[in-house]
Amino acid sequence: MNPDIVRERQHATFDVDRLTHVLDGGAEKTRRRREIESLAINDPDFQHEDPNFLSRSERYDQAVKKSAQMILKLREYGIADPEEIICFKSCLHRDRPNPLDLHLGMFLPTLLNQASPEQMDRYFMPAWNLEIIGTYAQTEMGHGTHLRGLETTATYDPATQEFVLNSPTVSSIKWWPGGLGKTSNYAIVLAQLYTQGKCRGLHAFIVPIRNMSTHEPLPGIVVGDIGPKFGFNEVDNGFLQLQDVRIPRDNMLMKYAQVEPDGSYVKPPSAKLTYGTMVFIRSMIVGMAGSALAKSCTIAIRYSAVRHQSEIRPGEPEPQILDYQTQQYKLFPLLATAYAFHFVGRYMSETYHRITGDISQGDFSELPELHALSAGLKAFTTWAANTGIEVCRMSCGGHGYSCSSGLPDIYVNFTPTCTYEGENTVMMLQTARHLVKSYRQAQAGQRLSGIVSYLNEAQQWRVQPQPVSGRPTAANINDLANLVEVYKLRASKLVELAAKSIEQELQCRKSQADAWNNSAIDLVRASDAHCHYVVVKLFSAKLEQIEDAAVHSVLSTLALLYALQGIAQQSGDFLQAELLSVPQLLQVSVRIKELLSELRPNAVALVDAFDHRDEMLQSVLGRYDGNVYEHMFDWARQSPLNQTEVHESFHKYLKPLRAKL
Repeated sequence: MNPDIVRERQHATFDVDRLTHVLDGGAEKTRRRREIESLAINDPDFQHEDPNFLSRSERYDQAVKKSAQMILKLREYGIADPEEIICFKSCLHRDRPNPLDLHLGMFLPTLLNQASPEQMDRYFMPAWNLEIIGTYAQTEMGHGTHLRGLETTATYDPATQEFVLNSPTVSSIKWWPGGLGKTSNYAIVLAQLYTQGKCRGLHAFIVPIRNMSTHEPLPGIVVGDIGPKFGFNEVDNGFLQLQDVRIPRDNMLMKYAQVEPDGSYVKPPSAKLTYGTMVFIRSMIVGMAGSALAKSCTIAIRYSAVRHQSEIRPGEPEPQILDYQTQQYKLFPLLATAYAFHFVGRYMSETYHRITGDISQGDFSELPELHALSAGLKAFTTWAANTGIEVCRMSCGGHGYSCSSGLPDIYVNFTPTCTYEGENTVMMLQTARHLVKSYRQAQAGQRLSGIVSYLNEAQQWRVQPQPVSGRPTAANINDLANLVEVYKLRASKLVELAAKSIEQELQCRKSQADAWNNSAIDLVRASDAHCHYVVVKLFSAKLEQIEDAAVHSVLSTLALLYALQGIAQQSGDFLQAELLSVPQLLQVSVRIKELLSELRPNAVALVDAFDHRDEMLQSVLGRYDGNVYEHMFDWARQSPLNQTEVHESFHKYLKPLRAKL
C-alpha cells in the first residue's frame, strides 16, 4: 500500500462506509451490491482479457460470450431484480457497453410499457429467455432526434391484415441501433403508420429480422454493422433497410394505440406514450453521468495523492500534486458535481417509476413534466460530465493519455450520451418549450404545480423590484437554502427573458417558427438555468435526509462548493438578474478557495465512498493501493508489440532499406 494513500485515508473526518450507504440507499443495499459484484468478479467461468490489447472483432466476440454466460449465471444465482441485473451485467462487462444492452435496456422495457397483454404473452418470455434477441430501431441515417421526421413507413393492408414496412429512401435506413448489426433477430422498429390513406404518426412495430434457426437475414431485410466508431468497440451498432417486409397486424405494439382489422385507427390517450422508452433511458443516463464522473474523479484524485511533482516551497521535497490549489480547483468541483448527479439520478429513477405507476392507472397528468425534465437533465448532466471526464484526464498529465489510466475508455464510451437518445441542444429546446408554456399559463393566472411551480412567483417579485441589497435571497453566500433561492430566481428570470424574446419576435411579424428559432439561444440558457436550479435544489434536499453528523458536514461542504462554483461560472446571469452584486461575487471566489482547503483532507475518502473496485475501474492510475508505477510497467509489458524483441517490420522494411541507401 502506497504510504501517501494510507496517510490520506487516515486524515478523513468521516466514516467512508456510512457515506457509501447513503449513496446506495442503505447498508443492506451496499451489502447486496458488494455481494453481486463479488459473484461476477470472482466467478472462474469468466475470463477477463484486457480489451486494450484485443481487435474489435475479438472485443465483440468476448462481449457476446460474456452476455451468453451472464444469462445462465443470473438464473444460477437467482438474480431477478432489474437493478441487481444491471449491477451484475456492469460487473461482468466492467462497465463497458455490450451487444445485449438494447435488448435488456430498451427492447424488454418497451414490451413491458407498450405491449398489450396478448403481445406480452407471445413475446416477453421468449425475449427474457433470449430466444428472441431484440434491439430498438428508431434512429435513421437522415433523422435522429427529430422523431417526426423519421421516414420509415408501415402501411396497413386490410386485405391481408398485415403491415408492409419500407425504407423508402437511403436516408430512411435505420442507423446506429446497438446489437442490430450481428446480434439481434428481432427489432422494435419505429415507423410512420399509414392506414386508410392517412399518416397516423410514429408507432412501434415488432419486426423479425433474422431466421430463428440459422440467424440469416429474412427476405426483404438488409442488415449489418455500421463499422468502427470513436468507442463502443464491443457493440455491433447496425443498419437496417426494409424492402416490402410484411408483418401481422398484431405486431404493432397496441397497449395504447390500435389498428382494427378493417384499418380503423384508435388513438392513444397521450401522444407522448410512444416515447416512454426514451424517457426511461434519459432518466437512466442522468445516473450514468454521475457514475462516469465519479469513476473519473476517483482515478484523478487517487493519482494526484500519490504523484509528486515540482515544488511549492523551494528546497522542500516534491509535494503531492493534490496539494496544488490549481489541481484542487480542477478536481474538487467535479467531485461535488459527481455527488450532485448521483443524487439527481436517484431522484429521476424514483420519479420515473412513480409516474409510470400513475400512467398504468390512467393518470397522464405528470407525463409532460417528466418528458421535459428527463430531456433537460439528460442534456445538462451529460454535457457537464463529458467536459469533466476530459478535465480529469488532463489533470493526470501525460499518463492520463495512456489507456492504462482507464480515462480514455471512460470518455469514448460516455461521450455518445450527448447525442444519443436525443441531441443535447434539441433536448434543451424541448425542455424550454415546456417552460415557456408553463410561464404563459402562470401569466394567465393558472397555478402551476410540480418542479415548475416557481414560475408562479415570477409575477410577484417582478412587480415589486428591490435593490440587490434589499433582497434577502442574496444575503448569505454560505447559506445553501439562500443559494437555492438565488438559483430559482435566476431560472425564473431567464425563462421570462426567453418568453419575452419570442413575444418581441412575433411583434416584428415573424412567424411562430421563426420567432422560436431566433430566440433559441435564450431558450437553451433558460433550460440550462432551470436544470441547474433543479440539481442544486435536489442536492440541498438530500442533506436533510442525512443523519450522520460527519457525513452531513462533508456533503454540505460539497453541496456548497457545487452551488458556488456554478455561480462563479455563470456570474453574468446572476449579475444581469441583479441577484448578486460584484462584491458578493468576489466573496464567492474567496469562499470557493476556502472550501477547497476544507475538502482537501477528505478528498481520497470521498472518492473511496463511491466504492469502485479496482476490477471495475480498470485503471493503473486509480488503484486503491496507490502503487501506480509498478503496475504501469507491468501493464505496458503485456502489449502485443512486446511479444517479440524484434518486430517483423524491422526485417521486412527497415533492414532492406539500409542496403538501398
